[in-house]
Amino acid sequence: MSLAERSEPAPRAYKRVLLKISGEALMGDAQYGIDTAVCDRIAQEVLEAAKNGAEICLVIGGGNIFRGVQGATKGMERASADYMGMLATVMNALAMQNAIEGLGGQARVLSAIPMVTVCEPYIRRRALRHMEKGRIVIFAAGTGNPFFTTDTAAALRAAEMGCDALLKGTQVDGVYTADPKKDPSATRYDTLSYHEVLARDLKVMDASAISLMRDNGIPIVVFSIHKRGGLADVLAGRGVCTTITD
Repeated sequence: MSLAERSEPAPRAYKRVLLKISGEALMGDAQYGIDTAVCDRIAQEVLEAAKNGAEICLVIGGGNIFRGVQGATKGMERASADYMGMLATVMNALAMQNAIEGLGGQARVLSAIPMVTVCEPYIRRRALRHMEKGRIVIFAAGTGNPFFTTDTAAALRAAEMGCDALLKGTQVDGVYTADPKKDPSATRYDTLSYHEVLARDLKVMDASAISLMRDNGIPIVVFSIHKRGGLADVLAGRGVCTTITD
C-alpha cells in the first residue's frame, strides 16, 4: 500500500483525555437504569475516537441507579449512602466495558474499592500502562471515599493520568447563563475561565474539581454527549462546546 493510500489519523486538539459522563446519560428516555442502545452508541463513539489515536479514560456517574446525596436526604447515613452510589458507578462501568468489548474494543474497569472478582483494583501505573497499550480505561467507585462526587473523582483521575483535557459530556451542548431547558433566553458561553465558573457559581462541576483542574492546568470542555459525532468534534478542537481554561 502506498503512502497516499494509507488512511491518515484524524487531527486532534487533545491526545489523552478523560471523558466524564453522568449516570443519567445512560438512561435514555427511561426513568431508571441503563438503556443498552444509548450505552452502545456512546461506546461506539469512544471506540472510534480510540481507533483514531486518542487515549481515553472514562468516569461514569451512578445517578441512574442510586445517588448518595439523595439517599442521605431520605434518612440514610451519608457515608453508607455514598458507598451505595459508588457501587452504582461500578455497575455502569461494567455495562460500558461490555458495550465497548462487544464492538471489538478493549476496555478495563479499575475500581477504587477493591472487588477483584469483577474488575481490577485502581493502581495508577497499571492504568497508565493500559492506556499506553491502547485500551480504554474506565474508573469506577469514585475516589473510594464518601463525601466526594464523581466530578471530583474525574478531576483527580485526569490529573493522575496526565490528561490534556477533561471532557464533560452533558445533556446540553455547553455551559449556559441559565438552564436552557427552562429559560429560552439563556445563552451559551464559548469560553470561561476557572475563576469565572467559581465566582458565578455556574454548577459545571464541584468547586473542588474546578480548583483541581485549575491547579494542574487541565482545560474542561463541556459538550453534549447526545450529539452524534460530538466526541470526535471536541477531540479535533471543533464543534459546539464550552471550554474552561485560564
